[in-house]
Amino acid sequence: MQETSRGRKRGAPRREVAAAGPMRIAKALARAGLCSRREAERWIAAGRVSVNGEVLASPARDVGPGDRILVDGEELPAPEPPRLWRYHKPRGLVTTHRDPEGRPTVFEKLPAHLPRVISIGRLDFNTEGLLLLSNDGALARHLELPATGWLRRYRVRAHGTVAQAELDALKAGIEIDGVRYGPIEATLDKVQGSNVWLSIGLREGKNREVRTVLERLGLTVNRLIRVSFGPFQLLDLEPGAVEHVPRRVLIDQLGQRAARALGLLEEEGGGQARQRRPAAGERQ
Repeated sequence: MQETSRGRKRGAPRREVAAAGPMRIAKALARAGLCSRREAERWIAAGRVSVNGEVLASPARDVGPGDRILVDGEELPAPEPPRLWRYHKPRGLVTTHRDPEGRPTVFEKLPAHLPRVISIGRLDFNTEGLLLLSNDGALARHLELPATGWLRRYRVRAHGTVAQAELDALKAGIEIDGVRYGPIEATLDKVQGSNVWLSIGLREGKNREVRTVLERLGLTVNRLIRVSFGPFQLLDLEPGAVEHVPRRVLIDQLGQRAARALGLLEEEGGGQARQRRPAAGERQ
């Protein structure tokens, strides 16, 4: 997950952690949609986080009902329901909050109406296509975990030649320079001059996985497009466009158990789960 660039106005209501009970401070920041847990730990080490007036030096701190949490002197944002968006990332953007090389970032280019969001995984600078965004750290973490089992599909144009038999061998996984890559589904779609077009499906999504694996087969990737992430597809979403995923669709895809754990469903008196009421202005 990557940090958003969206700021927060001073004086906005703070987020209470009481509803979820005591939890580690890094988890509380992630659930507020500020950052990932790992990023939260870096913020704490940098002295940016305080609890009840005490600047934290370690993430080994539980917070609970009534604790006052500040980040850079500002209280956590008011609670919002977990939400998900589909975003068509164009080429030439990095999926990070700040780039040391000064390259443009995804978060700088998002529409102004979006709230604070986190990316679910990342796409490389020259990779385009579907990037999922969420305002909730716990939801983002759940969706990006390989254990969730969702297949990520790509369309790939690469320079060179390859046989389908070589691609079929990737179903057993491959080890490159000591890194083990899991099973990959790969199909040779067509040959176009000195290039080939491939369809690739994988579940792990390690850093530069598609490029690295195809390079081992003698191919140089010159266009990489993610067309789907689990059940969510790029379809005809224009480059740079963002579209909200209706909550009922998200619940259906997550399943009742995960949706309840992530705060998308509430419990009724008889143990029956019901859908949480939408907040003002929130689409079903």
